[in-house]
Amino acid sequence: MFKTVRGMRDLMPVDAERMRHVEQVSREVSKLYGYEEIITPILESYDLLAAKTSEEIRERMYTFKDLGSRKVAMRPEFTASVARLVASKLRNEPKPMRLFSVGSLYRYDEPQYGRFREFWQSNYELFGSDRPEADAEILMLTNDLLKRLGLKNYRFKIGHTGILKGILDQEEMGEAKQNSVRQLLDKKSWEDALAVARDADVSQKCLAALERLFETRGEDAFKVLETVKETVSGYDGAVAAADNLWKILELVKDSGVKLEITVEAGFARGLEYYTGMIFESYVPALDVALGGGGRYDRLIQLFGGEPIPAVGVAQGIDRIVLALKKQKVSPKSGKEKSVVVISVKDESMGKALELSDMLRKSGLAVEVAVMGRSVSRALADADRRGVAYAVIVGPKELEEKKVVLKDMDKGEQKTVLISDLTEAIFSGSK
Repeated sequence: MFKTVRGMRDLMPVDAERMRHVEQVSREVSKLYGYEEIITPILESYDLLAAKTSEEIRERMYTFKDLGSRKVAMRPEFTASVARLVASKLRNEPKPMRLFSVGSLYRYDEPQYGRFREFWQSNYELFGSDRPEADAEILMLTNDLLKRLGLKNYRFKIGHTGILKGILDQEEMGEAKQNSVRQLLDKKSWEDALAVARDADVSQKCLAALERLFETRGEDAFKVLETVKETVSGYDGAVAAADNLWKILELVKDSGVKLEITVEAGFARGLEYYTGMIFESYVPALDVALGGGGRYDRLIQLFGGEPIPAVGVAQGIDRIVLALKKQKVSPKSGKEKSVVVISVKDESMGKALELSDMLRKSGLAVEVAVMGRSVSRALADADRRGVAYAVIVGPKELEEKKVVLKDMDKGEQKTVLISDLTEAIFSGSK
C-alpha cells in the first residue's frame, strides 16, 4: 500500500475547504488593496533561490539536476521569484507596483505541528516606495486579512533590522558574522549571539548595548522605542532605524486601526535580505508564526535590476487554518443553500437534470442523485451530508408542473410550482 511522502499531506474535503477559504479571502483582500495577482513557477534556478536566503533554508531546499544537467530547486519562498520578475519583465512598470501571489512552497524541514515540507502561502509585495506609509499598509493589510477570517486574539511582533545593523556596521563587523548573529537571534539564542559579537572583538559599549537590546521588549511601542534610542545613542544608523519604526507605528495609530503589538528590539527573521521593519503575526496559543515579512530595499539589485525599495508579507495559509481550527472558527460551507435533486422514476431523470441546471444558474449548489437509490435512501444520504434542501421529481407532480421541496433541517416538505422553486428555496434559506 502506497503512502504519502514524509512531510507531505493529503487534504480531505473539510481541510481542503478550509485552505481554499483562507486562499480566497487572501485574494479578496489583495483586490481591496490594489494588489495584482501573478503566478510564478514552482521550479526555479537553484542560484536564484539561494542568492540571498539564509544558510538554513539553502540547506533545506529540494534541489536536483534536470535532464539538461541544470541545478534547479523547488521554491522555498516567493520573494526571490517575484524579485526575478520585477528585475526583468516588470522592470519598466510604473511605481508603486503591488503584486499578489499564492501557492505551494517546499522545504525539507523536520515535520511537526505547524511545519510541513509542502506548505501554502499568500504573498503581498509593494515595490517602489521607501516611505513609512508603505510599511504601515502591509501591517494594516495583514490585520485586515486575519480580522476578515474571524481570527481572535492575534498579535504582532515587530522590530527593525536597522537597529542591530546600525550598531554592528559602526563596529565594522562583516556581513557574514552579522548574518550569524541574526540567525541566532531568530532562534532566540541570545547568549550565543552575544558570543559571536565578543569573538568579533566589538567594543564593550557595543556588547552592553546588545545585551540591553536583547532584553528590550514590550507592548507600549513608543515607550520601548524610547528605551531603544537611549540604548543605541551614538550609533547613528541604529537611531535612524528606531525613528523609522516610530514613524511607521505612528501612522498605523493615526489611521485608527488598532493592532495588538509587541515591539522587540532583538527580534530577527531568518531571511538575510531584510533591510528595515520586520514583523510576524501570531496567536499566543500557537507556538508558530502565522505570517511575517518586512522591508527589503536592495533585493532587486541582486537579481540584476535597478534599485527598487520594497516591503512585503507572506501569510502562512496552513498555519492560519490551524489557528482558526484551534479557535473553532469554521468557514461558511454554503450548505445552507445546497440542494439535492432526486428523481422518483427513471423516466423523470431528464427533468431532474433540467431542474438542476436551472437551479445552478441561480447560484445554488446542486447535486443530482445518481446512485439509483430509493427516495428514502437518497434523502438519508443527503441528510448525512448536511444538504439543506431536497427537490423530489415525480411523474405525478410533473403533470401539474410541480415538484416536492423538502427542508432537510426542519423535516418539512411542500409541493411547489416549478416556476416558484428557486424563490421558495431562497426565501426558506434566509
